[in-house]
Amino acid sequence: MSAHQSQPQTMHARVHDPQSVLARHGQRAAKLAQYLHRSDPQADALIDAISARGGHRTRMLFERALKEGLGAVRAGAPQALVDFFEHVEDVPPWVDWERIDAGGRVFLRAGLLSGFVLGVKSLIYGYAAPAGNKPLIFSGRLEKRTARRLNETSRFVQAVVDPGGMHRFGHGFEITVRVRLMHAQVRRMLERSGRWDTEAWATPINQHDMVATILLFSSILLQGLRTLGLRISVAEAEDYMHLWRYVGHVIGVDDALLPTTEAEARWLQELIFEMQGPPDDDSRALTQALLQSPLLMATDEPSRRRAQRQVDFSAGLCRGLIGDELADALGVDRSAWVRSVDVMRAVVGTLESVRQKVPWLEEAAVRAGQRHWAHVVALGLADSPATFEFQHTALEGRRSPRSSR
Repeated sequence: MSAHQSQPQTMHARVHDPQSVLARHGQRAAKLAQYLHRSDPQADALIDAISARGGHRTRMLFERALKEGLGAVRAGAPQALVDFFEHVEDVPPWVDWERIDAGGRVFLRAGLLSGFVLGVKSLIYGYAAPAGNKPLIFSGRLEKRTARRLNETSRFVQAVVDPGGMHRFGHGFEITVRVRLMHAQVRRMLERSGRWDTEAWATPINQHDMVATILLFSSILLQGLRTLGLRISVAEAEDYMHLWRYVGHVIGVDDALLPTTEAEARWLQELIFEMQGPPDDDSRALTQALLQSPLLMATDEPSRRRAQRQVDFSAGLCRGLIGDELADALGVDRSAWVRSVDVMRAVVGTLESVRQKVPWLEEAAVRAGQRHWAHVVALGLADSPATFEFQHTALEGRRSPRSSR
């Protein structure tokens, strides 16, 4: 029996059609599948220490270390906290700060287009994963939480791409560290809930799903921006990937799993999509909650009509960005607004031709993007800023997610 014939027996049951995947991708697929069992040991150990009796002191030390650095608390700090901050404060030798800031400029230069792609392509791809979406389903109250999740995601990305944001005491770095610990807390609660189906969904928020999320914000977003007509050079794309490679490191993704180039990311993205299988009912529920969310804000008939136009536009743009096959599988309505992608590509392409000929327009576009994202975040979060603080609360899901099997 060949290695490829025997390998499916060792792959997780979550992998869709393992024989076909292995026939196409061989040991690369088998190696990637192993990450379905791996989580984030440093963050998990720290959450255990914070959750233990007397963990309040560890929580306070965490806050101080995040603001002042590990050196301020190392003496007498629990080993779990020391190990965690030694990892997040470690700057790998491949990190190039100029490239990281240059990568952020790509996102900012795109301005409104980045928001379109993030909302109706990147997040939708994440929802399409039938096992990877289960932690979101467990949180419950899809409709009420969708807008908040989108606004918090916007704040996270804004902080990450801002100049200096991922430096040690930048806002992007701080939020990324907080999100990493939030993931560990959710993972801990899910594993102890008695409702998590490890056989069907693998380890919650595992390394495979964590790197898939990094791809949503990096290579998948780049593809969407190009579809809308933005001209992104090879050097710009690689700088943008470099930024998200470092974000992935800080948020706890195994360095060996992080793609170093856009080409590697595209290959990994295709393999993950093939391994995860088709969307399930939870995928469709999450997608509809996102696309229909403007209607929840409507308070009268005029506002409802405006919201419905926004919903129709989002559905058309989504379909144009993700393609009919995936859109049909997710139950995305067919809308005449799908033609907006072609119109936007033509208009953006013309503007990009001008930008490339007028040097000062580059910087003007970046500044405009910064103002746009500051406005979007301020408007979206309003009087409830995103703190990204982990809370010791029970899971709120009122129903069990549907099994992917």
